[in-house]
Amino acid sequence: MMDPIFFDRRQLLMFGAAAAASAMVPTGVLARRGPITNHGLSYFGELKYPEGFEAFDYVNPNAPKGGRIVMTASNWFYNQNPQTFNSFNSFILKGDAPPRMELCFDSLMVRAWDEPDSIYGLVAKSVDVSEDGNTLTFRLRPEARFHDGSHLTAEDVAFSLMTLKEQGHPQIRQVITDMVDAVALAPDRVEVKLAGGHSRLLPLTIATLPLFSKTYYTTYRFDQTTLTPPLSSGPYKVGRHEIGRFVEYVAVEEYWAKDLPVMRGHNNFHVIRMDFYRERQAAFEAFKKGVVTYREEFTARRWATEYNFPAIEEGRVSKRIFPNNLPSGAQGWFINTRREKFKDPLIRRAIGMCFDFEWTNTALFFDLYTRTNSFLENSPMKATGLPSEAELALLEPYRDQLPEEVFGEAVVAPVSNGSGQDRKLLREAQRLLLQAGCEMRDRVLHMPSGEPLTFEVLSNSSSFEGVVLAYIKNLRLLGIEATFRVVDPAQFQSRSNDFDFDLCGRRFGLTPTLGEGARQLWGSDAADTPGSYNMAGIKDPVVDALIENIINAETREEMNTAAKALDRVLRVGYYWVPQWYKPTHTVAMWDMFGMPEQKPDYWFPVETTWWVDLEKAVRIGKVD
Repeated sequence: MMDPIFFDRRQLLMFGAAAAASAMVPTGVLARRGPITNHGLSYFGELKYPEGFEAFDYVNPNAPKGGRIVMTASNWFYNQNPQTFNSFNSFILKGDAPPRMELCFDSLMVRAWDEPDSIYGLVAKSVDVSEDGNTLTFRLRPEARFHDGSHLTAEDVAFSLMTLKEQGHPQIRQVITDMVDAVALAPDRVEVKLAGGHSRLLPLTIATLPLFSKTYYTTYRFDQTTLTPPLSSGPYKVGRHEIGRFVEYVAVEEYWAKDLPVMRGHNNFHVIRMDFYRERQAAFEAFKKGVVTYREEFTARRWATEYNFPAIEEGRVSKRIFPNNLPSGAQGWFINTRREKFKDPLIRRAIGMCFDFEWTNTALFFDLYTRTNSFLENSPMKATGLPSEAELALLEPYRDQLPEEVFGEAVVAPVSNGSGQDRKLLREAQRLLLQAGCEMRDRVLHMPSGEPLTFEVLSNSSSFEGVVLAYIKNLRLLGIEATFRVVDPAQFQSRSNDFDFDLCGRRFGLTPTLGEGARQLWGSDAADTPGSYNMAGIKDPVVDALIENIINAETREEMNTAAKALDRVLRVGYYWVPQWYKPTHTVAMWDMFGMPEQKPDYWFPVETTWWVDLEKAVRIGKVD
């Protein structure tokens, strides 16, 4: 039902999976200490692909090139907006950039999506890691080029990394704080200095950041929005576009890296077109007409009841369900604890008890969803049952700072009787409110300050209305006046960035390898940083300490344990009203695409690994 908002695929939180792969061939890793020279880096375990490999296993290296895919965004990053755009600068806080601008930019190294946390050289042909792990020296490919034909050199790399550290989006700046410096040693060699004490994920994060032209940004300011497509070096560049309506990314015919192993079988569409619609119904109608050719569906009712139009019955449009092996992350209405009325966790807990998920799932979602309980849902980092001995070892030092609830069964969302108005749960919510010092006067709930408890649920889509209105009805039974506010996409982005909301619905997709980015989600410093993902404004020294345990974990088991301990502490804070998830991608498409036989476990790279099947396209009349 809710569109997902993912961390950038070139950010650290997209590194990870449930367990390290077991059948991996040797060649260097960050998990072992000592100086290494490598064609790739990995956080835990060793690299799957040896030096000189031909292509990633999850692509078709002989995929045909050409054709187009037209889609609406199913995920987006940094300042990108799925409903409109007014800038092509995707890596700063200002403005609204179109999703997929990252396709225009190369990086030093790129992800392998069939490994938990491994990257391989793109602009960098190798990387030297010092014995203490604090110095990275990247050796660059001399053939790397920007789209104007100029060389991509170490000066550009050093400029890019330091510019992102100083002026980039907060979600980048805060993650790479421990990058001290980046210096060009020679045209083909750049040295990156780290502060020490960082996680092993930081080098992977740095190596996958976008690279810019230093010369270009002597003319243009990096920190300003712009509708001039920037000079870049990636497999695509900005083509035709109309502000707020569509943008086309056009494949670069002479892309310098097209024959490298990390790019073979990728970037098969000649044009990737992103269309923008303010409302989901309009986007769906465009798909039915064939204006949009690929669609990931996030509305359960529509998936269950509305895919019955002629093109479906004629076999020209198909529905597919693909597994989603990534953790489902955190989706819910985040409660803004920066506001005085939400400071008390008893009040936050009571607010959450008024949402009847069981009724919502049956009445509105056709029972397609599962209730979210954890900030790390559907992953090995999710806390369950009583804490293990290893979790207790991390939690015990803070016992006097934590509610006793942390040391019991992991907190789960209340289960209703499915009536939509569970009187037992509403009575319990009322008890919690009275315990917090609230009073009911003239059917209006007054907080201890004497002010009535009122709040607004912020959204950028009216499609959430049925869910929210049922929730508001229960809140009113307790004397709480809540309203549902739908704002335009730019205003939603701005208010989210500035934390100008009471409750705000968001989803953050994660993977199980966590590093410095955990600070962005739950750390105290992020609570007051505009544009950060700490929506609830969590400021807790215990949370901060447990995040450091995650960052400094030496093994995946240690990281999972620390994450479970953190999950327990977050859940007793009642910082959100958790919603729902499903471990699949529900996809509808005009039957004109080819795809690799096996989807990689750790991403769903439709735009970069699928292709137009000409025979299919001819059959359904979708040849350009």
